[in-house]
Amino acid sequence: MLELSGVGCGYAPGHWVFRDVGFSVPRGSVTAILGPNGSGKTTLVRCAAGLLQPREGTVRREDAVGYVPQAHGSSFAYRVIDMVLMGRTRRIGMFRSPGAADRTAAMNALERVGIDEMGQRLFPTLSGGEQQLVLIARAIAAECPTLILDEPATGLDLRNQVRVLTMLRELAAGGFSLLLSTHHPDHALFLADSVVLMRRDSVRAGSAAGLLTARELSALYGVRLSTHDYVDGYDGGATARTIVTHYGTAWKGTPDVDRRPA
Repeated sequence: MLELSGVGCGYAPGHWVFRDVGFSVPRGSVTAILGPNGSGKTTLVRCAAGLLQPREGTVRREDAVGYVPQAHGSSFAYRVIDMVLMGRTRRIGMFRSPGAADRTAAMNALERVGIDEMGQRLFPTLSGGEQQLVLIARAIAAECPTLILDEPATGLDLRNQVRVLTMLRELAAGGFSLLLSTHHPDHALFLADSVVLMRRDSVRAGSAAGLLTARELSALYGVRLSTHDYVDGYDGGATARTIVTHYGTAWKGTPDVDRRPA
């Protein structure tokens, strides 16, 4: 369980990145943070994870959280398995070495994200997308009930995006609480129960069904988007929804840009 109440954050006196942000992430649910560049998504994620102290409001965490930053490489040539083992630090304790159970947990985490064969590779030799998968594995190995992820699909090709999104959905179904930022509204549509929409002058939180609409997203990003329902032949004929960006067009407040099949 993760809960934010009246949270405000800024980097200079008199300058606020955001204020009065409040939402909760119950056990087994997913909350996605969306917004244009510079709206404060990463700042909010870092406040939620305890890496930044908010200037006002409170952040309540029932237990330790696992944090997955955006991959930016490493100055040290750690092996992948050692990077993941770092996630076990809080369970190993001070001045102790990882034991068999820790190594098993690390290998299971690597297997879960599909890169167990990379365990002996050096982290800096991996692609950006592969490094992102390692960081996700490290958070899983920590066995924290809440995971906070800053743009977890950064640098991933479509195949690995599907792999990671499916895995995150499975983690939520297994009882994990997930908070993530993303530049992909369709990822939030696939994953999230709730969303936080961040603009430079306002923040809105609510249900994914209520806020992931063409009107709301078009206004958020300043480009025209539409939503389309379709029958998913790979999911037993269930009705699903996708988001389409109309490149080369600006949003002018059209009354209805949602599209559903006749």
